[in-house]
Order: sequence, then C-alpha cells, then structure tokens
Amino acid sequence: MATDEVDIKQALKEEWPDEVMKDEQNQKLIDGLEKEIIQLEEELQKHKAELQETTRNSQIHEDIPETKIKFTALENPESDRQFSNISYSCQVNSKVPYELQKGQALITFEKEEVAQKVIRMESHHVQIQGVKVKVMAKPVSLKSGIRFQVHVEVSKMKINVTEIPDELPESQMRDKLELSFSKSRNGGGEVECVEYDRQARSAVITFVESGVADRILKMDDYPLYINENCHRVMVAPYTETHLEKFQVFSGVSKNTVLLIGLEDLWMKDEETVEDFINIHFQREKNGGGEVEVVKCSLRQPHIVYFEE
Repeated sequence: MATDEVDIKQALKEEWPDEVMKDEQNQKLIDGLEKEIIQLEEELQKHKAELQETTRNSQIHEDIPETKIKFTALENPESDRQFSNISYSCQVNSKVPYELQKGQALITFEKEEVAQKVIRMESHHVQIQGVKVKVMAKPVSLKSGIRFQVHVEVSKMKINVTEIPDELPESQMRDKLELSFSKSRNGGGEVECVEYDRQARSAVITFVESGVADRILKMDDYPLYINENCHRVMVAPYTETHLEKFQVFSGVSKNTVLLIGLEDLWMKDEETVEDFINIHFQREKNGGGEVEVVKCSLRQPHIVYFEE
C-alpha cells in the first residue's frame, strides 16, 4: 500500500481460532496474503498514474496508512466440500495530509454545528497569558484522498506450482504435472485440470476433492520426476485478489476550523497556547462548544492528517 503494509499476519493470529493456525499450511497462507498485498500496492500505483493523467485536479501523493484487518465471523462447514475458498474483504481509506503553517492552529469540535458557527463568526479575541489575540476562523480545505475495497480469496481446491524445469514440450509437461500430483503416496489426489505457463515456469493445479491441496501445502516443495530425475518444485496457496470501488475524494472538514493570526506568539510554548485556545472555545458565550483537540504551529510548519 508504502504504502504501509497491512498487518495480515498479526490479524490472522489474533482473530482466527487456534485450530485454523495449528499447522504449517496456515503460515503459507499468511505468506501468500502478504505477497498479495504487495501486488495490490503495485496495482494501486497504476491506478494513481491513470487518475493523474485523466484528472488534472487529482493529487494523490500519500501512501496508504497501516490498516488492521479484523475477522468478525468464522463459519464451520458440515463437510469440506461445502466451502471451496477462504475469503476476506476490507475497506481501505487513506489519510489526507494537511500542512499547518506558522502562526496557525487547528481546532476540532465534537459537533459539526459548533465548528460551522465559529467559522460564521470569523473574528475571535482569545486571551493568551493576559494578552488579547485576534484570530480569524476559516474552513479547512483538504487535498484529495482515496478509498477502495480489497477482496482476497484463498482456494482450498487449487495450488500454485513454481520453479518447474523446462525439460519437456508444453503438452508433455502438462501431462507430467497431472500424473505427478495425482500420486497419493506423495500426498496428491485426482487432478481436475492443469494450467501450465511454460514461460513463467509455473502452473495452477486444480484437484477434484477438497483436502488434497491442504495436504500438499504442508510441504515446502513437491517431487516431480522427469526422465528418472527428481526435481523439487515449489508449492504455494492459490489466491485471487481484486480491488473494487476505487474512489478519489476531497472536500472541506466539517468539524475542524483553521485559526490564523498567531504569528506574534512564536516565542511562546505551543502547548500553553493550545490550552488557552481550548479554554476560550469551550465556552458557549464565545460561540464554542466541546473541543476534541487543538494543534498549534508557532515556530515551524506541521503536517497533520485527516481521516474520512
């Protein structure tokens, strides 16, 4: 995403039951999901480039923030054939950066109507350590952010096979793979189809019965015999990922107000100034209300982040 990487491994460990995490196959699933996140990041960069070409006003510079994924439900099928995939989906929203200049402050209210009232009043006189300071309240216009949905499915019927030696014609190698992964003594089972990519030296094997993929994925590699030579090909979970509802959004913050006019306070402590601003705008007689947070920038600019 850095994009910050989604902590898939930690989320799986915390949310999935112990029986799901008890063998090495699940570690392979976690590793596979992490690879998929990297691929999603690359796909996201392509989307960003396309949007920049087609929309002049779209400015997407920030990385996707770290996002925690929580699994809210686990279904136990009556039989292995009831479900053929393990799937999850999540919504990802980017944080929107805002550069707070010297002599400015941001104040966020709990209620939108309070923030809008403060903006309509525009001019405010705030007592800061015995000095009355005139500040002007302005709306906060934000740059573009992005949101999208990530959908990932891990197949229980298919596996990925890589590092296949290029020693046979395509049709023969396809047959050899089907024969090899059908051998029960190696943990295999009846193969439904083989999708072989000779150039990539990889294949997708689909089995007829569930449980075969699980057995094979407990191994890091699998024996493939060609002309009496044993080659060890790599096996990994088969996953399908896609993005949906990719959107660019922008606008004006509803609960946050920009205060300007603090340039002469650059010698004062920022935390102290924030406290006095908080006290002033907490009072209803000053047009204020309950304040969530105040952030001042007196000596140097600060970057703050907004979330949708």
